[in-house]
Amino acid sequence: RLHKGEMLFQKGDQPRGFYAIVYGQMKLAFPSAAGNEKVVEILGPQQSFGEAVMFMDRPYPVFAESLADSLLLHIARQAVFEMLETDASFARRMLAGLALRLHGLIRDVESYSLRSSTQRVIGFLLQRTDHGEDESRDVEIDLPTSKQVIASRLNLTPETLSRIFHDLAAAKLISVHGKHVTVHGLKLLREYTSSGNGTAPSSNSSAARCRRNCIIMRGSEIIWRMFGTTRPGLPILCRCSQLRKGMIL
Repeated sequence: RLHKGEMLFQKGDQPRGFYAIVYGQMKLAFPSAAGNEKVVEILGPQQSFGEAVMFMDRPYPVFAESLADSLLLHIARQAVFEMLETDASFARRMLAGLALRLHGLIRDVESYSLRSSTQRVIGFLLQRTDHGEDESRDVEIDLPTSKQVIASRLNLTPETLSRIFHDLAAAKLISVHGKHVTVHGLKLLREYTSSGNGTAPSSNSSAARCRRNCIIMRGSEIIWRMFGTTRPGLPILCRCSQLRKGMIL
């Protein structure tokens, strides 16, 4: 059991199995020397984490912190290995889970590379609605965690997220009251970016191509680290006006 704000493990700790969430909410994030963090995943009930590094027998590349009072089930590595040797269907399910996780990370890199900040926020809101909702009616959404954590998960600053919420509210597309968001018509929200509002820069411009390549390279390094593979820091030399300095992820 973990209380809200309690650490489960730190970056560099050695795994002895993986975890499944019975109830509550967990955050996986990269720490930085400056005291900031990059949230990689926000996980809830019936989700698991830690499988990849368990198989590779390497230290955790992220830290895990509870965002709410949580109950976790720890599955020991030895028990997993014994099941893999005797149950082929269990092995297939483990592989499927790892493949889904990798697909999700690649989807994140695509989103950071090709979608504007407004598009990412709108996509985040739409993911939290039921597909069967009447798109002409108001839809109520409770944000799963704090806006600061959500901003990091979407690769935004908290100030940018607040500005986007303000712009969407000014356009009468949403209303925001703390962690509660009311969407005034899903169809209008979906059409907002397609009408030219909040769209990403043209992908044909040299600056956009440079920015996209930089983010993809940084995202690829994140994926390598998430799956426990250590590589030397990757220098990313960028020629666009916003990112002129070489960056080490």
